[in-house]
Amino acid sequence: MRQIGLLYNVHKQEACSVRTDICRQLERTGIRVVDVPIDHDTAIVETHPELKSCELVIVLGGDGTLLGVARQLSPFHVPMFGVNIGHLGFLTESEPSQLEIALERIVAGEYNLETRLMLEAFVYRDLREIARFTALNDVGVGKGSFARMVTLDVHVDDVYVDTYTGDGMIVATPTGSTAYSLSCGGPIVSPHLQVMVLTPVCPHTLFSRPCVIDASSWVRLSVHARHGDVELAVDGQEGMRLLAGDEVLVRKAPFQATLVRLPDREFFGVLRSKLHGDPSSA
Repeated sequence: MRQIGLLYNVHKQEACSVRTDICRQLERTGIRVVDVPIDHDTAIVETHPELKSCELVIVLGGDGTLLGVARQLSPFHVPMFGVNIGHLGFLTESEPSQLEIALERIVAGEYNLETRLMLEAFVYRDLREIARFTALNDVGVGKGSFARMVTLDVHVDDVYVDTYTGDGMIVATPTGSTAYSLSCGGPIVSPHLQVMVLTPVCPHTLFSRPCVIDASSWVRLSVHARHGDVELAVDGQEGMRLLAGDEVLVRKAPFQATLVRLPDREFFGVLRSKLHGDPSSA
């Protein structure tokens, strides 16, 4: 029996109602549905290990919901199909109004799988690893809630790049190039490329520019600050407080995210539609 996971954000009322329609449509075709309500802190693999053997999972929510699911399911190579119950919905593949036809194509196997680069971030304090994270969009180091600048030494493969003073630094994947990095002046990168983008956030200089590097490189961010208001942010959802002297090492993760894509959707069409302020037309 075919098995598809159905994950829905319990904080979005529309996601809960759409879930019922999806279950009904899939079960009519003989597909078993693994129904998983998710909250911000839901450990979905631990509570529903059967997700690891699903053909794919359908994720009802916005981009944030899909990012959280990706960090948990990507190590198991489970494909994800996002349905936009949110605002921009750049990572998602379908709107609720298009869902019936999209499900018919999924049932018929008329879809493609697209892999996306992910990142690992390691936090070192006094030469000892104290935390580890994974990210689909980006890893950022910057100031916290107060308007205090931070200074970061940046190395790539142990080669000194520069010292940046400002609000911080973003290390983004091609997927994350259209997120926080874009709003800070970073480039848009085609999602199939194996690169990382280094984007300074509000640098206090005339000459700091974003930089694109090969994904096989290591990035080391060394924190210098006279205050304790420095933070690490992962996909804008996870993170921790950093101290002066801490180092954050970022590299390509040993696994990738797998997204379900319908054949008639392509990156630049979605980009044009979403960034022109008409999410419903994508």
